[in-house]
Amino acid sequence: MEDQEKGGLSQLWTLLFKKTWPLWLGGILLAFLNCLLFLVKSPWGGSGSYINWGQNLLNTLHIINFPAVKNIFAHHYGLLGFVTILGAFCGALMSKEFAVRIPPVGEMGKGIVGGILMGLGATLGIGCTIGGFLSGISALSGGSIVLTIGLLLGTYLALKYLLWEMEAMPGLSMGKSFTLLAAKENKGAWQPILGGIIFVSSLIIFAISYKENNVFTMFAIIGLIMGLILQRSRFCIVRAFREPFMTGESEAPVGVILSLFVTMIGFTVIKYMGVGTSTPGGARALAMVWVYPHFWLRALIGGFVFGLGMTIAGGCAVGAMWRTGEGQVKLWFAVLGFMLMSPISKKFIVPGFTNILPDWAKQKVFLPDYFGYFGSVLIIMLILLLWYIFVKWNEKTGKFSAV
Repeated sequence: MEDQEKGGLSQLWTLLFKKTWPLWLGGILLAFLNCLLFLVKSPWGGSGSYINWGQNLLNTLHIINFPAVKNIFAHHYGLLGFVTILGAFCGALMSKEFAVRIPPVGEMGKGIVGGILMGLGATLGIGCTIGGFLSGISALSGGSIVLTIGLLLGTYLALKYLLWEMEAMPGLSMGKSFTLLAAKENKGAWQPILGGIIFVSSLIIFAISYKENNVFTMFAIIGLIMGLILQRSRFCIVRAFREPFMTGESEAPVGVILSLFVTMIGFTVIKYMGVGTSTPGGARALAMVWVYPHFWLRALIGGFVFGLGMTIAGGCAVGAMWRTGEGQVKLWFAVLGFMLMSPISKKFIVPGFTNILPDWAKQKVFLPDYFGYFGSVLIIMLILLLWYIFVKWNEKTGKFSAV
């Protein structure tokens, strides 16, 4: 009755921003937008944003010279990451959930250590939880399956460490914490107003600024909407890997499974039909999009290191972005560590690392080359089904919960 008495805009605000969205809904919406990014230029990725940000920062501080680096507003993924944070910031404001949350010093330390490990892992394994896992598996990359195994192993070991830390060194993450600018239940109307103004103004600015470049316009607008969806649904891939072994809850894994399924179907249609190509060579290039030379050892090592980092930091590549947007200072440090380490690793560590690995440990493996499109999709669907059955069974029995 109370909702019926409200005006139309008030009802819409209540629907969108009063309650957290179901995580599965966020996963499906993000999958749809990921397919749109692929149609516009290339799929959703996270580590490219951090590399670009880090290169620009290190150049500006004159610490390391990265020649011919584009600024973040002239780089597709530098821009995409920035507007993702901006969209999450708007979502947090419009839902009155924004606050600067300053954790104890130990937690901020874990944030930056986790970010450094994520930057190292993403460059060693050529991919993070978005580009390497979500988009990579959807692109039918064999290396991404191996990367996923590494992520799982790294998450499990890091969770074991965190549980040990709670018992052996409980003071490490204890201490004073502060919350600033938080809106109270019946106060803080400035947050939704400000969030709405920034969101609408951003859309207008992007449309004007990139009117001569449709690709940048679409990346900016889609990224802004992605950030809002991420914040409202609290979509985070580290939760999908971590929660079965910690709380046993299946909400996050199921949401990611649905997102993977929808994205895979969209990517497969684009690749199989050769959408946007007119020549055989172009069709092959399209088919190999997001299939990297990291099968199998390179992906395994990189995924393992990244899994350690995202669990310690408390957020994956994209989870760190939207949590940064809603004011979680620990994740500010994670973003800083990620963006500083990734370009350093790419320039100084990765070349030596790849030279050590034999060619058979870092190949490009496109599953349809071995199993055809139909067989490849069936394999991924079987993996997703087994994952779903496991997390639901574990939620009921608690066999693997709390490690």
